[in-house]
Amino acid sequence: MRILISGASIAGPVLAYWLDRYGFDVTVVERTPAPRKTGGGHAVDLFRPAMQIVEQMGVADQIRAKATGTEALVLRRPTGKPVTLDLRKLFTAVSDNHVEIMRDDLSELLYNATCSDVDYIFADSITAIDDGEVTFERSRAQRFDVIVGADGLHSNVRALTFGPESEFTTWLGAYLAIFSVPNYRELDGVMEMIVDSGRMAGIYSAAHMDDARAGFFLRLPQPLDYHHRDIERQKQLLHNHFHDMKWEVPRLLAELDHTPSFYFDSIMQLRLDTWSRGRVTLVGDAAYCPGPAVGGSTSMAVVGSYILAGELAAHAGDHAAAFATYEREIGEYVRRSRGFAVTAAKSLIPRGRLEVWAMVNAIRLINVLPAPVSRAAAKLNTKGVRLHDSIAVRDYTGFDRMRE
Repeated sequence: MRILISGASIAGPVLAYWLDRYGFDVTVVERTPAPRKTGGGHAVDLFRPAMQIVEQMGVADQIRAKATGTEALVLRRPTGKPVTLDLRKLFTAVSDNHVEIMRDDLSELLYNATCSDVDYIFADSITAIDDGEVTFERSRAQRFDVIVGADGLHSNVRALTFGPESEFTTWLGAYLAIFSVPNYRELDGVMEMIVDSGRMAGIYSAAHMDDARAGFFLRLPQPLDYHHRDIERQKQLLHNHFHDMKWEVPRLLAELDHTPSFYFDSIMQLRLDTWSRGRVTLVGDAAYCPGPAVGGSTSMAVVGSYILAGELAAHAGDHAAAFATYEREIGEYVRRSRGFAVTAAKSLIPRGRLEVWAMVNAIRLINVLPAPVSRAAAKLNTKGVRLHDSIAVRDYTGFDRMRE
């Protein structure tokens, strides 16, 4: 059975690994000209279910070795003394098995775990899908039994199969920008941020990185007018909304003209009633992004990919039956993540001085609570901060190489 996956970031390689392990013939097509390189991207989180999956893939130790090592957040306000949050205490309360890693480090490790067994096609993309017939931008047309869109929030496969992105997205009221800057503050295990009404900005680095990342969060009553590929317009919007912010913000904005990597997007949520149509299905952010930076989408992408591969194996390649079960298995996780993301998006960026005050005092409370008390309190909230650790995933490993 031939399976085509579009996207070689996170969900794509995880799905490819398990499909190959179950004996399927797998091809991955990726529009970038080469595999993503170590040290790029932004920090992402893997929680217990995802870590259990990468443990079975044999890459968990490598992932832990590439952890960012960020242990503290120093939060500043326009007035008042900074407060410091012990992130180790926060992470252990949220998850019993958590790793924060730079996205491109994770992508590279997952690619390396699959590239010797899976056929990767770089610098190409899908232009048309007709039942199982797939037309590519550069390669010759081919037929596949299953086509999977693992190509992110702005999925090409989803657009070709389901229609315009605007029909399935809900804006959560905020924007996020991440870009590379020199680590001129010589950060080591510390993230520094300044928060004000409706906006936050900061800088962090990671172990194994020579540079740093600037992060900007913006909350607005109405959406901004821009195209998601118009980088110059996005940079100008950052200048417009942050030019009067103090501390290190002017220095960080000055780096926009020189940064080698830049990411800007709305914090929006995908809401599709189904992720499958015919021989096509979606996984990860292409299917059910709960919202960048607020919903644990990277961990969900790993779990969803594992479930999809397992259901295709369990149903012996009957894609219609596999897709239906896959959607049932991941559905509750997606719905709960959507709800959590909406709440998180509202609380992530304070709207006014009262919410800034509440954020600062929440940090102070976390710092004074003993770690066992923090963990015990968090475990009572499986719909919130413990959402990801509370997910139970079926064991599909009995289907290893079932088709050989």
